[in-house]
Amino acid sequence: MKKSAQASLLRFIALVALALVALQLYFALRIALMAVVDPASTSFQRSEIWRLLSEKHTLGWSQHWVNDARISPNLKRAVIASEDSGFAEHNGVDWDALEKAWERNQKAQTRAEAINARDETKTPRKVEPKVIGGSTITQQLAKNLFLSSERHLLRKAQEFVLTFMLEAMLDKRRILEIYLNSVEWGEGIFGAEAAAQHYFHTSAAQLTPMAAARLAVMLPAPKRFEKRPDSPYLQSRAATVSARMGSVELP
Repeated sequence: MKKSAQASLLRFIALVALALVALQLYFALRIALMAVVDPASTSFQRSEIWRLLSEKHTLGWSQHWVNDARISPNLKRAVIASEDSGFAEHNGVDWDALEKAWERNQKAQTRAEAINARDETKTPRKVEPKVIGGSTITQQLAKNLFLSSERHLLRKAQEFVLTFMLEAMLDKRRILEIYLNSVEWGEGIFGAEAAAQHYFHTSAAQLTPMAAARLAVMLPAPKRFEKRPDSPYLQSRAATVSARMGSVELP
């Protein structure tokens, strides 16, 4: 009986391992195909379509794929300067940025716990620490293409695997092209061309340095910034990003 249970457990482990290998092969094949075929949609976009249809019973959607040559270098430099300054050099993961983000998050957690302990009888709700990410453009693309927005260890591990696959099978220029064509810039607004048309009534190819910087600054929270695209914070951050763009190395 004991041997039978052990054999069943070993079969189960073997099946799980086989399923994991098959899943990675599936991801690898899809990424390899992206070298020549533009992805029709991302996992994040599909979840947004479902949310819009279920919550608002309508689909306000704008996305127009444009190739790399039709995206302004200003936008490429602005996004790299704002989101991932080491994009051209790293292998998909910026370990220094991850370490710094982890340290800042630990400090934020400690502060939140201290505030909650001090104001336990006064504050009606718990103070939650602001989580700071250290993800690169490639990591963000990996997550948007294939994964959910849930935060747990297994999802993060899969994100790392996908990130290294993207870096191994696609060059940096293609990674940036796919990212800029699929990233969210507001509710139902995806990709550089749709964002340029929506906010500046121009094409992605014609974006000025300041317009590009403003779009880049929106990326961490596009739905929030969409409501106040001319906010003082956005303009101040855009000016900072614009000043950095000259030193950005494009892939």
